[in-house]
Amino acid sequence: VQLQESGPGLVIPSQTLSLTCTVSGGSITAKYQYWHWLRQPPGKGLEWMGTVTYSGTTYSASSPSLKSRTSISRDTSANEFTLTLSSVTPEDTAVYYCTRERGGYVAGSDYHIDYFYGMDSWGKGTLVTVSS
Repeated sequence: VQLQESGPGLVIPSQTLSLTCTVSGGSITAKYQYWHWLRQPPGKGLEWMGTVTYSGTTYSASSPSLKSRTSISRDTSANEFTLTLSSVTPEDTAVYYCTRERGGYVAGSDYHIDYFYGMDSWGKGTLVTVSS
């Protein structure tokens, strides 16, 4: 599977950033696949921002720097998923990546255990600069 990020390279502070990840070579609705957004600010480590699952469930980061500003969505007809980050500041300047993680589960009559294999497919990343 291949992933490709797209979106603006420059965003004005206080505006909303939207990035799209286009997936090819596989369907985003295929079972037990999880689609993530991460970012890496200059000189810092990777930060998870959010996830949309194969079934459409979404999760967003609740860290102090991202809380209530991040949303994840998908367009199954276009085989894409999108990150939206509102009220951006220069601290949101980063390389943004979309990734894929596969997993599965084991279950019995009284238990259900999810497992994950790690992020095995990455987009090349897109640099977003927040500046006036």
